[in-house]
Formats: sequence, structure tokens, C-alpha cells
Amino acid sequence: MTQTQDEEMKDHPKPSHSITPTIPSTLQNLKEIASIIETGSNSKEVRRISRALRSTMALRPKLTAPVLSSFIDHVLPPASDSHSRLSSYLPNPKDDDHDMEVDTATSAAIQTPSKHLLPELEIYSYFLVLLFLIDQKRYNEAKACSSASIDRLKSLNRRTVDVIASRLYFYYSYSYELTGDLAEIRGNLFQLHRIATLRHDELGQETLLNLLLRNYLHYNLYDQAEKLRSKAPRFEAHSNQQAARKAPVAAQGFRIQCNKWAIIVRLLLGEIPERTIFVQKGMEKALRPYFELTNAVRIGDLELFRNVAEKYATTFSTDGTNNLIVRLRHNVIRTGLRNISISYSRISLADVAQKLRLSSADPIADAESIISKAIRDGAIDATLDHANKWMLSKETGDIYSTNEPQLAFNSRIAFCLNMHNEAVQALRFPKNTHKEKEIAEKRRERQQQEQELAKHIEEDDDDDDF
Repeated sequence: MTQTQDEEMKDHPKPSHSITPTIPSTLQNLKEIASIIETGSNSKEVRRISRALRSTMALRPKLTAPVLSSFIDHVLPPASDSHSRLSSYLPNPKDDDHDMEVDTATSAAIQTPSKHLLPELEIYSYFLVLLFLIDQKRYNEAKACSSASIDRLKSLNRRTVDVIASRLYFYYSYSYELTGDLAEIRGNLFQLHRIATLRHDELGQETLLNLLLRNYLHYNLYDQAEKLRSKAPRFEAHSNQQAARKAPVAAQGFRIQCNKWAIIVRLLLGEIPERTIFVQKGMEKALRPYFELTNAVRIGDLELFRNVAEKYATTFSTDGTNNLIVRLRHNVIRTGLRNISISYSRISLADVAQKLRLSSADPIADAESIISKAIRDGAIDATLDHANKWMLSKETGDIYSTNEPQLAFNSRIAFCLNMHNEAVQALRFPKNTHKEKEIAEKRRERQQQEQELAKHIEEDDDDDDF
């Protein structure tokens, strides 16, 4: 071999036959998700659509205008109203040369539209475009897109759409919150909740109820929120685990915020949170004000409660919990009064006012009013001697002779039974497995009989030849 031939072989190396793995593009992943949604719609399996939505959130940072335009061309007919409306929110793909992810090899197949408009894919397209507009900070367009998607949802009564609809409800409210128009949609949320109730859409009812409560709390309308919560239906079949328990470890800020609200709620309910909540890793400093607040409520010291509220007033105001902490004053007084009733069999109202540190114009009258309300509510077991200005505590009897241990035992049994029922309901088995097994066995028997019959026919033919 000459030197020139060696140089030519070096310049033109032999092609490699190794196959390099190709990473699916965002568009290909969206097409696979669309296929899952279509399969779930045809088979009425809501769990498939839920899985498709979870996969979508992983692709959210990769959503671009060219990819969404090609996906909309793939799943929506070009002549449909949804296609033209969603395309108007996306810039022209020709203008975005820097982020073109659509392959030329697959673009020809993608341009072929579906034969019919599937409602699940139509609502899913609205969901994708809405995520894109929010991430691009185009809040006014996101508001218009979410309103259009809600108008379309009102005309659809399909249980396979409910999972996607619940996500759209959230982003519908969130888009109005971003534009500062949260109060405008309260009536619309009530209307959507009524529609979901009539259609027996439990997931939609729960989502819209949370959005309404969030709307009320945003404007500090706690009384209206409590009235709505008390009258709204409750669904025991769904899991009631806290969001903080399901949150990922990396979401530290979200978990801290959840713990703050959970502490306030438990204090308002008359419960004392466990100390382990305040010593969680990475949360000690953030939960320190709420730890001191809990300590003041626990011992029933009104003066200490005032000092803590004044010391961390800025923190409580920033967290949006200041209005709820003001309501804790009544709990502090009742806790202190309960401790006094346990310690003293008889005590004057003046001493009660002094121990509770009531700073008012007439502390004795305030103490008498507080004790009367606590007795009427059942917070303490005592009587008032108005003539002598005394509070007389009743002797504590044997608690095991009452129904209280039985009620506590029954509540724990009910909790265990509910957990067992939720676990059983969460199990999923293939449908008609026994029928498919029977069909397969019959098929094998039929094939075996056909083979035996064919063998007999061949043997008869051979005998006729002789």
C-alpha cells in the first residue's frame, strides 16, 4: 500500500456501525402523552390521564412556542375554533429561529391532523398553552386563555376531563391572582363549584372549594371562609394527608410555610403542637416565633402572649398570620382559666383577673364574663357565686367512669378502619382478568382440536391413496 493510500484512509476513516442512543425531543414526549390521554379517554381510565399530567409537569421548562404550535397542529383540526384561538397566543414559529426543536424528519407526520376533535386533548392543549404563557410572564394573555378554557369546560360533561379540568381551575384562579383581579372571579368559582356538584365531579368540587377558601383568606374574610367550609360537602374516600408530608425535601420554603399555618390552625383548635415540629432540620430559625407563641398559649400567660405578638409583629404580618394570632388571645385566656380551675377549688374573681393579667377598666367584670362563657362552652367545670364574687371549681371525678375513654377508643378504631379502606380502594387490578384467562384456555383447546382434526384428515387422505 502506498503512502498516498495511507493518507487517504486517514482522511476518510471507516464508518462506525455503533448505534448512539437518541434522546426523545419534547415534541415526541408530548405526542406520547397525547397517546396516553387518548387511550385513557377511550378506556375510561382516569388514572392514565393523571399519569399523563404528572409527566407533563416534568416537561414544563422545555415548552416553547414552536413545539406547542406543532403539537396543536397534531392534535387539533386546523379548522376548529380551539386551534385558531390557541395559535393566536403563540408567536409565529418562523420568528423563533433560536429554539426550533421540531425535527424535519418528523414534521411531515406531525402536520397530519387527527380525524376528530377529542375533548380531552383539546382541554390538554389549553392547559399547555396556559402554562407557557404564565412561564413567559404574559399574564394578561394567560388570563384570557384561562377564561376561554373555562368557557369550553362548561359545555363538557365527561369524567375523563375532570382531572385536566381541576388543573385548569387552579391556573385560572392563579392567572387572575397574578393580574391583581382575584376578587373578580369569586362569583365564577362559585358557579363552577355548582356545576361540578351537579355533575358529581368530586375532584373539581374539592379543587374549587380550596380556591374559594384561598380567595377568602387572601382578603382576610375568615368568617365567610368558615361558613363555606362548614356547609361544603366532604369526601371521605379521598386521602386527607397534609401537603407538607407529600412535598419534596428540596421544597424547603413550601414546607416551612405549611408548618406555620398548621401550627396556627392547631392552636386555634385548642391543641398544642408537638415539640418535634419546631426542631426539624433547617426550620428552627424560621419557626422560632411560632415556638414562643405556642409556649405562651400552652401556659396561658396573657402578658407573655402580648410580648411575643409585639416582638414578632413584623414576621407575623409578612407571613399573613397576624389576624389569626389576634384571635389566639381568647385561647390563651381560656387555657389560663382552665389551669386556675384545676389548681383552686375556690378563688375570688379579683384573683382570677390578676392571674390572667386582664388590663381593662373593670377587670373583675371582665373575669366574670370570661368565666361565664367558659362554663357555658364546657371549657371548665365550675360554678359562679355572683354574690360573693367567687369561682367554685367542681371536684374532678374518675374519668374512667365516664364515656370519654370509650369515645377516644372509638375514634382511634374509626381512624384505623378508614386508613384500611383507603388502602383497599387505592389497589388496582386488571379488568376482566379471569375472563381473559378463560378465553385464552378456550382458544388453546380450539387450536388443539383443529390440529387433531387436520391430522386425522391427512391420515384419511393417505389411506385413500393406497
